[in-house]
Amino acid sequence: MEKIDYTEKVRNKINGDNLKYIVLTMGCKLNENDSEKISGMIELMGYSKTEEFENADLIVFNTCCVRENAEERLFGKLGEIKKMKEKKNVIIAIGGCMMQEKSMLDKIKQSYKYVDIVFGTHTLQDFPKDMYTAIVKNEKVKNVIDIDGEIIEGLPIKRSDKYRASVTIMYGCNNFCSYCIVPFVRGRERSRNPEDILNEIKGLALEGYKEITLLGQNVNSYGNDNFKYCELDVKSEINTFAKLLRAVNEIDGIEKIKFISPHPKDFKDDVIEAIRDCDKVSKLIHLPLQAGNSKVLKEMNRKYTKEEYLELVKKMREKIPNVYFSTDIIVGFPGETDEEFKDTLDVVEQVKYEQIFMFIYSIREGTVAAKRADQIPDNIKHERFDKLKALYESQVDKLNEKYIGTIQKIMIEGPSKNNQDMYTGRTDSNKVIVFKLTGNENIGDFVNIKISENHKWFLEGEIV
Repeated sequence: MEKIDYTEKVRNKINGDNLKYIVLTMGCKLNENDSEKISGMIELMGYSKTEEFENADLIVFNTCCVRENAEERLFGKLGEIKKMKEKKNVIIAIGGCMMQEKSMLDKIKQSYKYVDIVFGTHTLQDFPKDMYTAIVKNEKVKNVIDIDGEIIEGLPIKRSDKYRASVTIMYGCNNFCSYCIVPFVRGRERSRNPEDILNEIKGLALEGYKEITLLGQNVNSYGNDNFKYCELDVKSEINTFAKLLRAVNEIDGIEKIKFISPHPKDFKDDVIEAIRDCDKVSKLIHLPLQAGNSKVLKEMNRKYTKEEYLELVKKMREKIPNVYFSTDIIVGFPGETDEEFKDTLDVVEQVKYEQIFMFIYSIREGTVAAKRADQIPDNIKHERFDKLKALYESQVDKLNEKYIGTIQKIMIEGPSKNNQDMYTGRTDSNKVIVFKLTGNENIGDFVNIKISENHKWFLEGEIV
């Protein structure tokens, strides 16, 4: 059967009408990467990007379902653009993780009948066909499947940055943490063909990209599925995350390699040694803690204890010179007592994270934790959040002092948002640095900065 090119059909239909689109991303780095692919497909259909909703002929919401505020944000935006739909025939599409939840689909169908296209995480590649159905056939589209999606290679992509790019190495998650909806909406773990990953990164290097972030819900379980979701011509030697890191490190033109997010239970010695040995791989390790108490961790289904987590941190510090840590912490998990929460504070005291991403627990329907009767009252959640925030902020100044007088290799990202005379970049540990150019540097260049001042939330220095 002849394959229909719906991208061309949509492009022919709009016929150079100078239509505009906007994509609003409401989730994690994986969502951002998906949005770049959505944008790539849309631009091939003949649309050009706008930053203003009022100018858009196509509005796409790429949703997240990890936290409740993402839902509130989506429904707020949908309310705002209802009048736009009434004034002109703007196409409204909603995709992403939230659309994999039946309750959300039902709510869209019942309360937001003016939405034209709904698509899920496993049907991203069908977006041109969905657009054709909505525009040419003037039909509503619901394109969501519950089974694990295929790995689709070769989708067009419109990247948001000229020098830094994200590359997905795997999809889905097998961990089923009791608070998390992701395995239900993203499916099981599916590793991409290593050659496809390396070819994508080599292509990015040729385009001038300098920094690569490898993406996955659990990157250090890469290859554990034996690549059963993708085709391998021969059994690849690059069959683990550690081997993939080493292979990416050899690609000419790439100067910095980052990755998110790993899982502590899968952090094997070969990955630690690869981080140590690979000069381009960032020494900032994002090591999600979620909670510091072993009982709470067990109820979260995290598969490690407080002691095992701290032992892993110790091992990394022994094996990797100048290693840094960032983390995720959930405050107010069901049943967590004040004493158990103190264990979280104790881990923060011991590890001294460069960054902490703090979240107040919110119920996700469909998860084990959502069914528990011992939910923590909101006022207690907020009290604990404030204590965690205060502890971290009390550590920041002292942590920053170690940078004074050091030389940091950073990429020039662009002008400072607060001072147009200054430029910004980030240390390997993701600390923001502001500095002046000498006149010979360009955005995207790597330069050495000598740190001279600590301003708590950013550092200041000069090019040397």
